[in-house]
Amino acid sequence: MTDIQRCEVRPGLLVEWTLHPATVAAAADLPDDSRPPAYLQESHIRTARSVREDGQFVPTWLGTAFDVPGAVDLDVLQQALRGWTLRHETLRSGFRWADEDIRRFTLGAEAVSLQREVIGDFTDAAALVQYLQDRFDVAADALTWPNFIYAAVVRDDCTSVYMAFDHSNVDSYSIQRIPAEIHELYAAGMEGRGVERAPVSSYIDFCEIERESADQIDDTHATISRWREFIQRCDGRLPPFPVDLGLEPGGKLPPQKLMQEKLVDADAAAAFEAYCRPYGGSMTGILAATSLIVHEIGGQPVYRTVVPFHTRAKSQWQDSVGWYVGGAPIEIPTAQSPDFPSVMEMVRAALRANRPLARMPIARVLRLLGSDFHPTSPDLYSIVSYVDARGIVGSERWADLKAYGLIRVSYGDQVCVWVNRLHSGLQLGSRYPDTDVAYKNMRLYVEQLRETILSVARSGTLKLPAQSSAPRMPAPSSV
Repeated sequence: MTDIQRCEVRPGLLVEWTLHPATVAAAADLPDDSRPPAYLQESHIRTARSVREDGQFVPTWLGTAFDVPGAVDLDVLQQALRGWTLRHETLRSGFRWADEDIRRFTLGAEAVSLQREVIGDFTDAAALVQYLQDRFDVAADALTWPNFIYAAVVRDDCTSVYMAFDHSNVDSYSIQRIPAEIHELYAAGMEGRGVERAPVSSYIDFCEIERESADQIDDTHATISRWREFIQRCDGRLPPFPVDLGLEPGGKLPPQKLMQEKLVDADAAAAFEAYCRPYGGSMTGILAATSLIVHEIGGQPVYRTVVPFHTRAKSQWQDSVGWYVGGAPIEIPTAQSPDFPSVMEMVRAALRANRPLARMPIARVLRLLGSDFHPTSPDLYSIVSYVDARGIVGSERWADLKAYGLIRVSYGDQVCVWVNRLHSGLQLGSRYPDTDVAYKNMRLYVEQLRETILSVARSGTLKLPAQSSAPRMPAPSSV
């Protein structure tokens, strides 16, 4: 995961695809779709409107970038892009306001066509990056529809494809699957053959099923009680990243920065996984290391966080594009632990006990709690996410194809950390508030996370200083 500035954008002829004006016009006359938005989608849209009304425009799109080697046939590429779009019903669906309600509308596949526009030649990479970011901010906005756009930078030797979507349409797993799927459709088109595939289940159907299930519980349900107790122990809010970020309370959302780098190589990642496997794997190890590190930096005796989990519980949703993410609260009493294995045991137990809570949308939980969670930030809480992406089709070619998952780094007061295991090793990306204090503490966190992984990989153990319950921290990096 990275941003548009770091995905090797190179000059060339820029071409864009958006939904055809006739398609957009047809959508305006559609009746309501009875299938409601997911709670996650509704929360996202309401938060975007609330933040906009508070005077800030906060882009929140996700995307992908990848190369198509050789001279490209734009007609065939357009056919591939349209074919892929038609597979996923959520891209033909949008939302509109009816007073304070959010209503869905959905186009039939036969009404969908793309319009291609040649924007022009760009000879300066920096100017092209700025254009793409500005264009995606407008075309993939949470409060408009259509809210996605495709682009290509055409050259004689290869073409770079960029696809941006408002977050309500996609999650990271969705966008990581795109490069292989577009390559498959493009290759088939160049060879004049079709691609035989079973129909893809609709995220819109999932939204309806999930919402119906969530609406069957009330505030007396055990899940809500556990969330209530967790939030009470977090001083009545969802947990931030427990280190000083240098923020002034009550101010506007600060700008954010991206920290993106390789943590360790493939051998160290494999050794770390082997050590962590008896405790649940690398995800457990990353969370355990994080709890120790932030305890040392911030001094909190208990690490509280919300762990993101995918909600593709049934195989029918595996190939579906959508925002299949839930969150489970965990609490790790780090200060009580004598060593790294003990912390991993705590993390494993907490994940096993609380992962089922991720099936309940957090927005539904907050509504039932009756608390006044006025959305002031696109991120309700900070996260540390771990994903092993090596099983995704085509991932072994990502380096050769310059394939990236894209995140928009704009404004926010939370910290989001993504650790991905790739074939080349462990990669980290993080959005964090752009303050000197946050930078120093995030650099401290990343360097110590790397050292923890390497220490375990080298020796199979992590020795903690006798006078502390967490690893000793190095001096902050200079800024």
